[in-house]
Parts: sequence; structure tokens; C-alpha cells
Amino acid sequence: MKKKYVIPAAILSSSLLIAPLTDFPAHAIDKEIHTEAVSNHKAPVKGNKPFFVTDLQSEKQPATNAETAVEYLKKNKHKYQIEKPEKTLRVKQVKKDKVGMTHVRLQQTKNNVPVEGNQVIVHYDKNNKVTAVNGEFNEKIEEDQISTDPALSIDKSVALAEQAVKAPEELVSPPETELVLYPFEEEVYLAYKVNLNFLGEKPGNWFVYIDANNGQVIDKYNALMHANGFIRASGSGIGVLGDHRKLHITHKNDKQTGEGTKFYLYDNSHQGLEGIFTYDLKNQWGAGELAFPGKLYSNESASFKDEYDEAAVDAHYNSEEVYEYFLEEHDRNSIDGEGMAIKSTVHFGENYNNAFWNGEQMTYGDGDGEFFIPLSAGLDVAAHEMTHGVTSHTAGLRYRFQSGALNEAFSDIFGALVDKEDWEVGEDIMADAAKASGRTSLRSLSNPSKYPVGEEYVPYGDGSGMYPSHMDEYYDLPRELDNGGVHINSSIINHAAYLTGEKIGKDKLGQIYYRALTVYLTPNSDFSNARSALIQSAEDIYGEGSPEAQATAYGYDQVGITE
Repeated sequence: MKKKYVIPAAILSSSLLIAPLTDFPAHAIDKEIHTEAVSNHKAPVKGNKPFFVTDLQSEKQPATNAETAVEYLKKNKHKYQIEKPEKTLRVKQVKKDKVGMTHVRLQQTKNNVPVEGNQVIVHYDKNNKVTAVNGEFNEKIEEDQISTDPALSIDKSVALAEQAVKAPEELVSPPETELVLYPFEEEVYLAYKVNLNFLGEKPGNWFVYIDANNGQVIDKYNALMHANGFIRASGSGIGVLGDHRKLHITHKNDKQTGEGTKFYLYDNSHQGLEGIFTYDLKNQWGAGELAFPGKLYSNESASFKDEYDEAAVDAHYNSEEVYEYFLEEHDRNSIDGEGMAIKSTVHFGENYNNAFWNGEQMTYGDGDGEFFIPLSAGLDVAAHEMTHGVTSHTAGLRYRFQSGALNEAFSDIFGALVDKEDWEVGEDIMADAAKASGRTSLRSLSNPSKYPVGEEYVPYGDGSGMYPSHMDEYYDLPRELDNGGVHINSSIINHAAYLTGEKIGKDKLGQIYYRALTVYLTPNSDFSNARSALIQSAEDIYGEGSPEAQATAYGYDQVGITE
């Protein structure tokens, strides 16, 4: 019987042509408070108030800090329905950007317990004037009498969480727990948010919400995002597709082992960066004899040219390419902006048809040789996965429904920005059988509907069974399928970015999308919030009414996100 190849629906869970500006419809940018989502799909939890307000204040503030931000909200409490901001908001971050604006990000709390996902950001221009306020606030939590004293112990909550996701005994890192107030399905729970990170044939980066009073599992989702003595040296290698790569590596003579000098895929050549490391898991699953992330990839010479080396060569080379992009284009020093080490593991598992960001690093499978070749071959794949890391350290978009689709879309978009050749994602990792079947890439930003979705998703869409490029084709998926459509509905945002990018070019598109991701978006942002954030970002950089701002609005108008 002829073998049928089907692309995994959750592939790259993590994870250009420049046209001149042409005439296109210009639409007025709404300056009012937005409290409704772009559609009725997955409406906000009762009490949550998403908003984006611009052009607010003409008076100069004495300073741009958390204190003045809270004072401004206090004076305008009726506008935002935040009755006591001085008691319910605590500073999370104060950041000045390269255009001279300052952004104060505040976390909603109740008795110092954070409300999951709810943040308010006050934005100041270079003259200390408030220009915009956006975010999400739950008025009901502020008003109601809610106990924040847990009855359950932390250890018990971890045990219940491990049981809920069938976590193995060996974890990548110790469980992380945080007491939060969790708005979920019309209710607000006092919960322990437990993060469990593990590997194996079914790796997971699970977030489990345990009721802190009775131990019940409220919610859970897998946020696995499927994208000394060392001396500097120059090396070379051959990648999966036969490309000759120049590599920054190191060498070391370990006299204790008696193995002599070895050369390592460890790059310590960048000032202010902890390093770029590439590890070998030797086709194991990371939960057995060889612990994750594996062994630092080494060779007897500075030339990495064996077939087994190819996946590691590309992972190492592409990591540096993505690092250089964010540094040069956005002045961002690594994934966290502060020089954190960039780590990759190759040869994960056997015939593993995926790559992922597990909250700490990139991991690449070798593919099965029929549908995928080693996934580290794709520069856009590396960019996709590393952008998930950037998102985790900035907007923190929750990996569910529209916020999760935005998370995926921003990774796809930056994948296409770093790999400037086209508007496809994953075109370099497809094996012969995939190409023969017509699947020449994972996803297309220019034409999302060229590819079908998995059969289980079809009943939730418009019946076409193809990836959507307009809100009319939105897949109203339940939580248990693709986390509510994070990979499926992301293609709508992808296409909006493509339409904008065709008018203003990839460089300007990158500036706008990076600013929205790092300045305006919050964990619960939806598609409507993204439109407002992106238009505001374009105005911040290029001016109100600029062709760039018009092009950004145009892209969203064309995919049916009009407010």
C-alpha cells in the first residue's frame, strides 16, 4: 500500500520580496477604548477589560516612572475603571526605547497576588507626556472579596500537577510554582501555576493550574513551542544542504582526560553574550543515559564535515545569524535582551519530525528523511524558535487561542524577516516525499490557503479545510485542539504582515512588529489588540498618517481585522 505522508499539525510549536509603495485605501485610526475582540470567538473572561487608548494627555509629567504612571491612572480611574490603581497595580518593568519613549508596565494584583495575564502599560513620549495606555484589567477582581490565602501546600500542588500531565521523574529543571489569581471560564480561582519541563518521546513545557484550596486541576496546557579554558578559534563545516559554513568555535586541551585538544561548537566571540552553544543528544530522548541538553558538540579538528556533523553545523551557524539580526536591527542582545546564552541541541530522538523552544533553548529533530530532513537546516526555523524566546521575555503572549496564535505568528513573521529570500516558513527542511506531494514549505505567509489543515480541524472552519487568510475563515477551535488554534489561526496574522511588508519592505515591517511585541502587547492580547499595537508602533517610528502606518492598517483591513 502506498504510504501517505501527513504533516504534523503542531509542527514547529514555538514556530522576501520588497514591493514599492502603491496607492491603497487609507483608514482613520480609531482613538477610542477598545473593549471588544475582533470577533466573538473566545470572548474575554467576564470582568476582563482589554483596552488601547491613544492621544491622552497634553500636560508634561514630572517624571516617567511607576509612581507617576499610577498617579495618572488614579486621576483617570473612571476612564479605565481601575478604582484603586495604587493598591492593585505593581511595577513590573520600566523601559526607555530608542525613539525616546518610556513604557511603564504594571501587573494587576490582589493582596499582592498577581492576576494571571493582566497587565497595564502606560506610555510616555520623550517630553514626559502620556501618549497611550493599553492592556487588560479585571474590574471584578478588584471589587470582589476574594481570599488569597491558599489551603494547599506548594509541594502538594506540584505533585498534583505532575500527576495531571504524567510527568516523568526526571525533569529538565526543577518545577516552578507561583500563586496567582486565575480568571477562567467566567470564574476567578486562587491557583498555583506549576510549570513542568520534561523531555522524552513526548516532551512538554506544561503549565498546570491547581486550585490552591481543593487541589483540583483547573486548567493545563502544553506551551512547548515547536521552534572554561576554551580558546577562541575559527572553524568551518558543511551544512545539511551542502552549504559551506564559517564557524566561530573554541578549542581546549583537557589534560585530565588525556584526549588532547578538541574543538567545540561553543562561540565566545561576542562581547556581552554568554555564548552560543550547540549540543549533541546522539538520537536519545534526553531522559535516559545521556541527560539533556546532551554533550557539547566536539570534533578532533576545526573542520566539521562529516555527515553526522551537518545538523550541528547548521544549528550553530543559524543561531549566530539570528543573534546578529536582533542585535543589528533591534539592538537586542540575545533572547532576553541581556546577553543570555543561546543554546541548541541537535539529534534529538529518532526520526523526530519537529523542532521546539522549551522555554530555555532550541531543540531540533533529524526528521524522518521522507517528510523532513534535519530541521536545523532552516534559518527561518531557528529564527522562529528564538523569537518564541524573545516573546517569552517581552509580551509573554499566552499560548492559547488568539494570544497563542499571535505568539506563533510573530515567530513565523520574524522567521521570514531573518530569512529574507521569500515569504515561506520551512522551505529548506522539506524532504523529497513532501515536495513530491506538493508540500514545499511548512506555512506560507503570502498564500496561507495553499496548504490544508489536519482533518480533525476541518469541522471548526469554513469547510474549505485550508489554512485561513481572513477572519471569515477563522477556525473556532476548542482548547484541546491546537491550544485553540495557535498554529491554524496564526496564518491570518501572517498574511496581514505579508500584505504590509509588500508595501513597505521587510526592514520597516520588522521595526514595526518588533516594537509592538516588546512595547505594547501583553499576555492576553488578541487580534484586535495586535492591530492597535502595530498601528501605534508604526506611528511612533514613522509618524501619524505615514505610509507605514497606513500600510499596517491596510494589512489588517484586508484580513478582516478592522477594529
